[in-house]
Amino acid sequence: MDKDLGKILIIDDDEDVLLAAKLLLKKHAQQVTIEKNPKKIPFLLNNDTYDVILLDMNFSKDTTSGKEGFYWLSEIIEKDPKAVVILITAFGDVEMAVKALKEGATDFVLKPWQNDKLIATLNTAVKLKRSYNEVDKLRKAKKQLEEDINQPFRDIIGSSPAMQHIYKLVDKVAGTDANVLILGENGTGKELIARAIHQKSLRSDCVYVGVDMGAITETLFESELFGHKKGAFTDAHADRTGRFEAANGGTLFLDEIGNLSLPLQSKLLAALQNREITRLGDNKITPIDIRLVCATNMPLAEMVENNEFRQDLLYRINTVEINLPPLRERLEDIPQLVSHFIEMYAKKYRKEVRGIQEGALEKLKKYNWPGNVRELQHAIERAIIMSEEEELTTMDFFFLSGSSSTPSSPDSFNLEEVERSVIEKALERHNGNISKAAKELGLTRASLYRRLEKYGL
Repeated sequence: MDKDLGKILIIDDDEDVLLAAKLLLKKHAQQVTIEKNPKKIPFLLNNDTYDVILLDMNFSKDTTSGKEGFYWLSEIIEKDPKAVVILITAFGDVEMAVKALKEGATDFVLKPWQNDKLIATLNTAVKLKRSYNEVDKLRKAKKQLEEDINQPFRDIIGSSPAMQHIYKLVDKVAGTDANVLILGENGTGKELIARAIHQKSLRSDCVYVGVDMGAITETLFESELFGHKKGAFTDAHADRTGRFEAANGGTLFLDEIGNLSLPLQSKLLAALQNREITRLGDNKITPIDIRLVCATNMPLAEMVENNEFRQDLLYRINTVEINLPPLRERLEDIPQLVSHFIEMYAKKYRKEVRGIQEGALEKLKKYNWPGNVRELQHAIERAIIMSEEEELTTMDFFFLSGSSSTPSSPDSFNLEEVERSVIEKALERHNGNISKAAKELGLTRASLYRRLEKYGL
């Protein structure tokens, strides 16, 4: 039988009532606690939690007025405002029931009760308690989410002078409604900066809508950005709100804007200049109120000179320009980034990795990082997955060549074959000396022995 009623506490000075209730309810509840003395209520509530509390209204000092029951009800509610309390009495009437409910009771039952009715009342009460718990959990989650969101630059890691300059720019521009153009190589964190601008802006309570312009085809551009009416084209089976309308009152982030063709640039410019859009298949003009943030890794100024990007559109989108530095220009941020990603992926993959050896960190600092922070993030994730130690070692980053200017392809080789080859070469260089080979590889002797056994060397 399912124990649907959870944990129940019953307080009544009649021992026969307590035993009868426990005998009935233990079949339906996970735990039934009974108590004759109401003075023990504070102790019981301090030491356990209950889904429902059944409380007698009349104890030995006062058998008819219910004053003691009301007193202990107020004590319970004061200690736990979300407590679900059902009052029980042999002398119930409408006035007392109404008063009990006004003072915080959830329900009211009379002795002698009908078993089925009591169980049904408790079932309803337990559902109410669980809904209270769920609401409380959601409220706490919402509060935590708001705290996380309101942390300045929460997801942007780095304290180098280059990043400090970026933070100052964001602080200056965020409070205005100026259009912002974020420039930077792939993987430098352009979207994170866009979100930070929104979170610190006057529109932070409104919606943030991001659009990858590089992923929108020519034919779907107007439908995606401006929306459409049902029947506007073959597959338009229902009305659709475009991204401009969805972002109304908030921030619209257009990523990879340099990928737009000239005809699409013209349509975008018209919407921005007029601050209004028209859905496909509709004659109604919809005014829009958005904060525009754009980003690209392409040289828009050169594209303007080559007639590949409209100069008037560039003027429109870059009231303020923010240039994100590549990772190779802020190498001093690597330890902080590495620590952040190790913590993130050790938790995700339930690994006991707690840090990185100095030699491995130096290897990361010497690498060129053509993929920037995103490549570093993927490198740490891959290393965490493969690592067998509490600290990452140089061997965990054998797929990086120290001076490479192009990203390594993890699919171009077998990881175990490369590791075996590196170990063989280290042993060969040191004439089979395990200690020296382990030191060069950044491994402990025990770790190297495990790998030798694994590869049959």
